[in-house]
Amino acid sequence: MTQYGQTAETIELMHRSPVIPVLTVAGPQDGVLLAGALVAGGLPVLEITLRTPGALAAIRAIRTALPDAIVGAGTITEPQQIEAAVEAGASFLVSPGTTERLIEGAVRCTVPFLPGIATASEAMRLMERGFRAMKFFPAEAAGGVAYLASLAGPLGELKFCPTGGITESLAKTYLAQANVVCVGGSWMMPKALVAASDYRAIEQLSRTASALQKL
Repeated sequence: MTQYGQTAETIELMHRSPVIPVLTVAGPQDGVLLAGALVAGGLPVLEITLRTPGALAAIRAIRTALPDAIVGAGTITEPQQIEAAVEAGASFLVSPGTTERLIEGAVRCTVPFLPGIATASEAMRLMERGFRAMKFFPAEAAGGVAYLASLAGPLGELKFCPTGGITESLAKTYLAQANVVCVGGSWMMPKALVAASDYRAIEQLSRTASALQKL
């Protein structure tokens, strides 16, 4: 897979849903239940963060239980996580930021890779390696919509998935930007509903999120 092809596939993936839910789950059981509510609500592209020991097992279980889901692995911070996540069945990978070692692993990755950036310099470094699709993180803390709008002029060929601090109302504003394809977030699965195992309510919030449109 060429670097350009990888970017093209990544952008195609980003167009599959206006919102990519970002999940942190303990393991397979709660991962499948939560993912099931999100997919039923119309959000098929899921990012499972590698922040828990059971994350890789959850990816495997979700892939098996929900064949219509497009399951990716997030919080990729080390090159060795790339192979482990792909072996677990991740269809795409997402990093919160980039290092030279991680970039080297990303350009050899066999699935779409969405590298994280917070500055123009980081974005330009990735452009030099062929990337045109990136995660903007932490979106709100790093300058929000105004910062992304300022990048649209000098770096107009780049496409972003802003993640971090995004709410439903903010998502609409981000999606109105020409260089934003989709957003990442977790507002449709608030901690109180997850703790209460209220998957019906999470599904309903997901339906509202899935109705957001790229303007």
